[in-house]
Amino acid sequence: MANPIIIQGGMGVAVSGWRLAKAVAQAGQLGVVSGTALASVFVRQLQQGDPAGHLARAIAQFPLPALAARVWQQYYIPGGKVATAPFKLSPLPALHPGSALTELTVLANFTEVFLAKEGHSGRVGINFLEKIQMPTLASVYGAMLAQVDYILMGAGIPRSIPGVLDHFARGEPAELKIEILGAALEDDCLSHFDPRTLFEGPAPALPRPQFLAIISSATLALTLARKSNGRVDGFIVEGAVAGGHNAPPRGALQLSPEGEPIYGPRDIPELAKIREIGLPFWLAGAYAQPEKLAAAQELGAAGVQLGTVFAFCEESGVAHQLKNQILQLCRSEPLRVFTDPLASPTGFPFKVLQLLGTLSEEAHYFARKRICDLGYLRQPFRKPDGAIGYRCAGEPADDYVQKGGKREDTIGRKCLCNGLMATVGLGQERAGGTEDPIITAGDDVANLARFLPANRDSYGAAEVIRWLLRQPLPA
Repeated sequence: MANPIIIQGGMGVAVSGWRLAKAVAQAGQLGVVSGTALASVFVRQLQQGDPAGHLARAIAQFPLPALAARVWQQYYIPGGKVATAPFKLSPLPALHPGSALTELTVLANFTEVFLAKEGHSGRVGINFLEKIQMPTLASVYGAMLAQVDYILMGAGIPRSIPGVLDHFARGEPAELKIEILGAALEDDCLSHFDPRTLFEGPAPALPRPQFLAIISSATLALTLARKSNGRVDGFIVEGAVAGGHNAPPRGALQLSPEGEPIYGPRDIPELAKIREIGLPFWLAGAYAQPEKLAAAQELGAAGVQLGTVFAFCEESGVAHQLKNQILQLCRSEPLRVFTDPLASPTGFPFKVLQLLGTLSEEAHYFARKRICDLGYLRQPFRKPDGAIGYRCAGEPADDYVQKGGKREDTIGRKCLCNGLMATVGLGQERAGGTEDPIITAGDDVANLARFLPANRDSYGAAEVIRWLLRQPLPA
């Protein structure tokens, strides 16, 4: 099958949900669901009562009905929880998770991919962050059980993922080395997943999805092509104007007068070297124009990956009220994205849309009581006694310091886990109200108005694709 021309980015937490990925796949391009924090997304959707029955329909197709029944019984609330009641939490990610979290993670990823693929023959991928390592194995396996077509991964150097795909495709166990700060040579830093444990016997052979690595340099592309433990099928070459996490600038960090990282000539990917590798690649970062798509193809790219334009279309997971506010504003004033060098606990620059009522406002940031109860960005570290601890620069500063972290590393850090959940209408209820959202977008958000018809306040994913491919609109 020919490579897709357009890849829809796997954005945020549930921004690229199954509805968006399905719409893009049905339009003949690669739809991608976000795999970030899917276990937490899933349990919160169950607690909202699954009003349309989509989750129940997907779960009924899961090959291990007893496992699915356990998860359903634990989290499903008929009719949905009371609006002001807090969500019940799922277990926090850990190096050696219990069976309950493993089963939940597998089922959540299966469900999201199943719904995205249901009822059509288009291609669907799932996007993971290499920096969020602990749920990776169970997440990948759940997606493969639903016969996902592509695995996309960035925010790190995912050299071990191709081999994981090979093992799972054969029904074999796989392991993944987890980055543990201060680990000694004798420490066990491996995460393990054995599909045979789930099936209590031989696990089925599964289609091996294609693996696309999200990169920002030719050096990283070469490293992955030559040193990965299995086949890499292509690259998404992401520029600094793309949304979400960005690669830090090469060399010593320098900030602009506004406080944003300064990117220079060294940060421009060397496409000639990437072309020489011989694998297909797609360009990402403000390519949502027919002319830019054509220019990317002239440079040898198979096409482009687009995020921001899809993040605010009708099928995206961004909460309806937020989406409407942003689309109305884009017609009357330029929207601004701030590349925040501090916001993400990972230390990677993170793009934040500046919008009143969100965590982009200092008043909202400082008013929030720091708490870390989702834990996807926690960093494992070795305690003096050799045990494994977990800390996040977005948790209460005193807790972080008590765990051996530096207080200065907590300054400006935001809880992306809770903020991104709130962006898609799954914000936790606290004593002071619902968690505030944090919205990530690429610089191209300033140009969203070009997709809005004069007589409408929204646009669909298929309309974006037709416009980019210069296809006629339906009569």
